Amino acid sequence: MFHLSPLRLGTLALLFAGALFSAFASGYAGLEILTEILILAILVIALDMVAGFGGMVSLCHGALMGAGAYAFAMAGMSLGLPVWAAMLFAVLFTGAVGWIIGAICAGSHGIYFIMVTLAFGQMGYALVFESPFFGGDDGLAGLARPDLSALGIDLNRSRAFALYCLAALVLVALAAAQILRSGLGRALVGIRDNERRMRALGLTVWRTKAHLFGLSGMIAGLAGVLAAQHVMYISPGLMAWTVSGEALVVVILGGLGTFVGPILGAAAFVVLRHEIGALTPYWHLVVGLILIAVVMSRANGLFGFVEGRLARLAARRTAKADAPHREPRDA
Repeated sequence: MFHLSPLRLGTLALLFAGALFSAFASGYAGLEILTEILILAILVIALDMVAGFGGMVSLCHGALMGAGAYAFAMAGMSLGLPVWAAMLFAVLFTGAVGWIIGAICAGSHGIYFIMVTLAFGQMGYALVFESPFFGGDDGLAGLARPDLSALGIDLNRSRAFALYCLAALVLVALAAAQILRSGLGRALVGIRDNERRMRALGLTVWRTKAHLFGLSGMIAGLAGVLAAQHVMYISPGLMAWTVSGEALVVVILGGLGTFVGPILGAAAFVVLRHEIGALTPYWHLVVGLILIAVVMSRANGLFGFVEGRLARLAARRTAKADAPHREPRDA
């Protein structure tokens, strides 16, 4: 069952407070890195919902993110929708695509589920790469950001856009937590733990998986919209399987199924990529070694390691406090 412990709530609050502080204290380069972290955090929340809490390890969430970006671009450029309407269209469209993928893949498990989702992702990549309608390998440029000038906010400024992405992340985290607390979220965790028992209880398993995959797809689509608005350009590379692979690495690095860990992992991954990438082009090697160390430690990511250590310390203190005092021996 989904539960936010005091440690998780405190860590979440610290992460959001740190992001808010960075938004006001950083220069242009720092704001661009912060925005990248926030967008990736939204994507990995979507992935953690299905992989961490539903046991459905997906390799198509990068493609869902790309689908959201392309849907936003085409809604604005081809359909002529206003920016906010195009954003809504993109999120709903990606949710529908996610629901269809979830319904089709619901009967698969383990490596088969991973491979089917990978196949869907590669199909989406091939579609946009080969089609002139989507700009082919040249991509699409000239994408617009929302106009908030009526509120005195210029989203063309890096700080304002970073705060806009932070607000989106907060809303996504609240929505994801509410979904996981709901009956739908509890049913998903039950399916992960014992699918046969949930089916015996009368639950329509494929429908539950499809609903959660659709909601996760909506969040991934929002990440794609923000990514498109960030650089105001999209290309098929946004839908490559490596994007999904990096998102999965971030979730595992931070802590699968911890809700907070993937956000922490997103920050760690992006900072490592920029800091180590400035020193060597082989930053993937360093990140890979860190990931291997995290997995071999048998801790559930960075946050899982800290959470486990604190739990063991608390258990030792409790055991010492509850231990009966020995009576002194008679002389």
